[in-house]
Amino acid sequence: MNCEVVAVGTELLLGQIIDTNSSWIGEQLALAGIDSYYQTKVGDNLERIVASLQQAVDRSDAVIVCGGLGPTHDDITRNAIATVMGVELRRDDDVVAHIKQMFIKRGRHMPESNLSQADVPVGAQVMDVKPGTAPGLICPISAKSTGSGSGSAAGGQQKVLYAVPGVPWEMRKMISECVMPDLQRRAGHRQMIRSRTLRTWGFSESDLAERLDHEIRHLDSTGEATIAFLASGIEGLKLRITAKTDDDSNVNEIFESVEQRIRAVIGDAVFGIDDDTMESVVLEMMRSRGLTLGLAESVTGGLIAARLTAVAGASDVLRGAVVPYDRAVKTGVLGSPEVAAVSEEMALAMAAGVCRVLGTDVGLATTGAAGPQSHEGAEPGTVWIGLHFNDPAGESESESSRSSRSSGVSEAIEVRFTNMDRNTVRQLGVITALNLLRTRLMAAATR
Repeated sequence: MNCEVVAVGTELLLGQIIDTNSSWIGEQLALAGIDSYYQTKVGDNLERIVASLQQAVDRSDAVIVCGGLGPTHDDITRNAIATVMGVELRRDDDVVAHIKQMFIKRGRHMPESNLSQADVPVGAQVMDVKPGTAPGLICPISAKSTGSGSGSAAGGQQKVLYAVPGVPWEMRKMISECVMPDLQRRAGHRQMIRSRTLRTWGFSESDLAERLDHEIRHLDSTGEATIAFLASGIEGLKLRITAKTDDDSNVNEIFESVEQRIRAVIGDAVFGIDDDTMESVVLEMMRSRGLTLGLAESVTGGLIAARLTAVAGASDVLRGAVVPYDRAVKTGVLGSPEVAAVSEEMALAMAAGVCRVLGTDVGLATTGAAGPQSHEGAEPGTVWIGLHFNDPAGESESESSRSSRSSGVSEAIEVRFTNMDRNTVRQLGVITALNLLRTRLMAAATR
């Protein structure tokens, strides 16, 4: 069983909207063990939509078309489906009643144009799941009318086309509750594809591929699983382990075995699994050690604080942040000396200063030249990261005495992000700073 995805909308081609729907649908198909070989985007043009759908149903057993089910003049997916099926559109009274009831519940006037959403190709089934005014459709299509056919649907057997809205939350509900169960029933099996994603930072894609070449070749020979690299920019490099299975009972054992071998090669470069983020991992490490954190962000301008505070429960670790964008704030608030703004000395002083000002166990600081111009002689893309650990405090130490401490262990590193735009420099500075804190916490735990 294989299923193709067709996304409808001129805005997708113009780049006004990013087509996240197709990627999500592709993920759901993979998890259900349904092969998917093609994804297509097509604009709001009847002739081209018909051609795209005709091609899709000719080469695939099933097709999911997403978008173009609204009430406006350019929502013509229903018309295109009717053309491919060789039938007319017919207004469905039950869908009309549903649309009217939704407007009544919302306390809004219903434009007459909305009733066009109740036009259903003759022979199509309206999905029982109706989160919005646009009904989802299950459309049977005879393979003998689509050309050569493919797979199990060739030779005159029936293929199927599913139509779902482009509104993401409506689409996801229909796919999850209606389309996927129907596809699996038609496929006649419950084979599943499962994945575990290792989140890494510090290696390039080519470097990781070279280091893991032996493991990749081993998995290719055994068919146990596969490894794929997913570059994710400021989120690091994702390493996805994928296995196809008829039952979930042994898939975790496969993942554990492969992950263990990968970690033996690349070690601390793996910072998390699946939905972990660098910030969630760092917060949990700090929390487990009972440590508090203060931030002094110059070049990153509060971006570290934003990422940390986006994680629920961050307040029991993060005490606060100072954004000393002006030199006077660095010296007046943090007590930094009159040294170059982008320098090791400044990064060290800012990290120790924010510990003192906020009374925290750890201080993390960033200063640099994000560009596009140089800053006080520092080339664009230069970032200094300072880290300060206060001396461990006794349990009886008062808050006032803790806030007065400035002794401890400090270090600073310089990183250069050359030929990158200002925003990328800042974002890469964020994850690099958090990774420095992560690795130093790990090192401290082993001492």
